[in-house]
Parts: sequence; structure tokens; C-alpha cells
Amino acid sequence: MKKILTSVIIFTLVVSFLLSPKVHATTLKEYEDAVNKYTKELQEKEAKIAKNDAEVAQIKARISQIENEIAAALKEIEQLEIEIDNSNKEIAKKEDESKKIMEYYQLSEGENAYLEYAFGAQTITDMIYRVSIVEQLTEYNNQVMHELEELIKTNQQKTEELANKNKELDKLKDELQDQKERIQADTDSILETVPTVKEQIRVYQEQVNYWKNKGCKSNDILGVTCAVPPKVSSSGFAASDIIGANGFRLPMDHGYLTQNFSGKGGHMGIDIGSTNKSEPIFPIANGLVIYVGKDSAGANVVKIVHNVNGNLLFSTYAHMRAVYFKKNQTVTINDTLGLMGMTGNATGPHLHLEMTTCDWTYNCTYAQYKNQLVSPWNYIPNITRW
Repeated sequence: MKKILTSVIIFTLVVSFLLSPKVHATTLKEYEDAVNKYTKELQEKEAKIAKNDAEVAQIKARISQIENEIAAALKEIEQLEIEIDNSNKEIAKKEDESKKIMEYYQLSEGENAYLEYAFGAQTITDMIYRVSIVEQLTEYNNQVMHELEELIKTNQQKTEELANKNKELDKLKDELQDQKERIQADTDSILETVPTVKEQIRVYQEQVNYWKNKGCKSNDILGVTCAVPPKVSSSGFAASDIIGANGFRLPMDHGYLTQNFSGKGGHMGIDIGSTNKSEPIFPIANGLVIYVGKDSAGANVVKIVHNVNGNLLFSTYAHMRAVYFKKNQTVTINDTLGLMGMTGNATGPHLHLEMTTCDWTYNCTYAQYKNQLVSPWNYIPNITRW
């Protein structure tokens, strides 16, 4: 009968371990690769920022050059406007002089002054000379008028060309300004992500340094082939209500279940109360303390990693009034971790116990942690009051 009972217990334990979720094995190289990955990402971001800065500097220089060209064109337009105004005044002056010459001949000699002047010649040579003088005077006036009008036309055309050039320069300046703003916006968006990347490098580098100090090599599986926590052992443990034959025990000597485990999306562990409001809390199995701190609500939290036949298992203890151990200390099922309490988000003194096959403080993300939840009843004695 005794052999049959022993066989049943062993069979139950084997099935329990085989059906338990597998541990997320992490090597030191994964952390080293993460450091390299985020370092490369940071370098790429810094290179892109440097490239953007260089492009912005070039655009600023081009905008400055365009502004100088616009200023020079405006000055040239102002000068042309002055020249046009002077030409208009010269035309008016020449027109006035021509009118005065005609008026002089008409007033002094009468309406036939040109004819009388031409035919008053004594010789044919003198007549030709006099006619030539009249023609030259008229031609001179016409030529001056034409030259001045051509100058005005040329200046007006140049003024229009400069005005069009200014419009094109203004348009180019606006386009460059838009391009500069887009590049600067890209730089700003990159800069927003840099602190996160740097934080990732810091976090993973801390992990690399921590495990290297523990003697781990790149290909070591953390906590399995290096820095191995004490193994859970059933040797020397009597089968009882508090300590199971598998080496796991209830976390308190006296207690009762107040809320059960419901898994992902629900209650992530079990809550245990006791008539003694300062009931001592024990590790559910031998292991290594990997975290001592507070959660976001201020509850005292302790995390322990256990070695179960070469696989890692994690237990979390929350709301304790007092904690007696520190990170990296080895614990056994006989050590008092602390005292039951109601720190953080708790309506009364109790212990919240969670169990997972990976832990966000040790070898996985918080999302993975929630996916790796297991019922504590798979390991500790399955009773609700003792």
C-alpha cells in the first residue's frame, strides 16, 4: 500500500511538471544582442539627426542667399524707377524745347517761316543748306524722343523681369522654408524616441553586467546553466497539509483562502488571510530572492526564482507589512520572508501570491509575464483553510 501511494505521488508530480507551462529560457547573449540592437538603433537615429541638421544648415544658407538676392533686386528696381522718372522728365523737357523752337519760327517769321527761310536763299547751295538745317532740327528732335522712349520701354521691361524674379525667389524661399520645417519636425520626432532607446540600452546593459558578475557566459541560460538558484527538493520533507511531498509548502503556517486564482484577465494569484494579522510569510520553496521593492500602489513585494528539475519557476509575495530579506539572498522554506500586512491597494491584511514561469524583473516582459501565469494550486498543497 505504501509503495502504491508513493508511485501515485511520483506519477502525479511527473504529470504536474509535464503539464506545467514551460519556462522562458533566456541566455546572456539575448541581453547582449539587445544592447547591440538598441545601440545600433541609437547610432542610426543620431546619424539621421546629424544628416537632418546638415540639410537644415544648407537650406538656411540658401534662404539667406535668396534673401540677399531679393534685397539686391529690390534696390535695382528702385534705381530703375528713378531712371524711368528721369527719362520721363527728359522727354518732357525735349518736347518743350521742340515746341519752343517751332513757336519761335512761327511767331517771328509767320506760318510760312520754314518756306521763307528756305526760299530766302541767294543761291541753290544756300537753299539746300537751309532746308538741311530744318530737316536736321526735326530729325534731331525725333531721334531724341525715340531714344528716350526706348530707354523707358527697356527700363520698364527690366522692372517687370526683376519683379517676376522676386516672385520666383519668394516662392523658392517659401518652399525651402517648408522643407526646413519638415526636416526639423522629423528631427524632433526622432529626438522624442532617443531617451526611450537610451533607457533600453541602460536596462539591458545592467542585466549584462549583473549576469557577467555572476560568472555567466554568452551562451549560458540564466538561472539554469549559471547563477543557478537552490533546487526545490522534497528530501527531508514530510507529506503534510502545509508542506507537500514535491517540496512546495503553503506560504503561512495558518491561513484561509479569501480570493482564488482566475488567470489571465482576472485575479492573477490567490489571496490568503489569517486570524493573526501579522502572520509570518514563508517562501513556498527553496530559491533565490530576485526582487524586493514596491508596486505602483505602494505594496511591499518580494519575488523568488525556484529551480524545479532544471526549469525556472517564480513566486511573488505582495502586501507584506515587513520584509526581512534582500535581493540575491538564498531562502529556504523555513525562512521567514516577512509578515503579512495590508500595504498598497488592500482592504485588509492578507498575502497575495502569484506564480509564473517567467518574471518581468528577471527574463521576460510584463506582457509575457501575464501570459505565463500558473495556478499556485499546481504546486502548493491544495487546501483552502488550515
